[in-house]
Amino acid sequence: MIDIDATLVTAHSEKDDAAPNYKHGFGFHPLWSYLDATGEPLAAMLRPGNAGSGTAADMVTVLDASLYQLPVDPAQVEVIVRADAAGLSHEFLDTARARQVRYVVGHNLTAELANVVLKVPAGHWVPAISADGTEEREGAAAAEVTEYLDLSAWPEGTRAIARREEAHPGAQLSFSDVDGHRYQVLFTDLTDDVAFCEAVYRGRGRAESSIRDAKDTGLANLPSADYGINAAWLVAVLIAGDLLAWMKLLCLDGELARSEPGRLRYTLLHTAGIVVSGARRQTLRIAEGWPWAAELVAAFGRLPGWSLVT
Repeated sequence: MIDIDATLVTAHSEKDDAAPNYKHGFGFHPLWSYLDATGEPLAAMLRPGNAGSGTAADMVTVLDASLYQLPVDPAQVEVIVRADAAGLSHEFLDTARARQVRYVVGHNLTAELANVVLKVPAGHWVPAISADGTEEREGAAAAEVTEYLDLSAWPEGTRAIARREEAHPGAQLSFSDVDGHRYQVLFTDLTDDVAFCEAVYRGRGRAESSIRDAKDTGLANLPSADYGINAAWLVAVLIAGDLLAWMKLLCLDGELARSEPGRLRYTLLHTAGIVVSGARRQTLRIAEGWPWAAELVAAFGRLPGWSLVT
């Protein structure tokens, strides 16, 4: 599962290619992709702040760069690309189909589409399920609306699936939030049941969390007025994201394996210690009494060739 999403990065001074953005800020609008199974970043493109969220050419470039990172062939192993409504373009979905990549993308809820969704018979709605598929989501439902739309211009097999959920207490409702329900629509060419497809799309929130972590790992502070230096900095942020993702997967468990970068820095990465070499081995001596000493020892213990003394 490849997630593609864009984010805004503020520039506090004049930098090459920085530009005003749609939120009336100033800076950059990089486009990112993540591998959902591991949380690792696959590719990123540094773009001016006025770059469009749904620029198909940029989406295709990032998708191709992401596929290049994967050790699998989409013709042999199912690969799915997931995006919000920015990914809903003929060029992007046609490219995904040409690459033999399946897709799950959002659709803006226009007035015309809202009118269709609101007329779906009550019997067509099925309970939505949790992300892990183990239980039903209270107050949420999904329905296939493909038969109510003309999808002939989209790749063959494209389906439209609607989702409705009771609005959270205090949420501001819009014109389409009828009877206290909030509606969404997605396009997909997955052949799974409606509830599963809806749950797959909802999982894209993990990519937004990963982008937030990237901003805490250097993305929020592009250092130079020179575009080339900032592009290199972006690569360094990608590398940092890879290292953190695989450290959590290979070396950590429990609460720390789910921690954000700030907590990992405080508990593990900024721990004071001394590396001692001798007898053909390296030993890291860390301060006695450090609250996370046991977790640090266990993390290094999962790596070959390292031992620690507290």
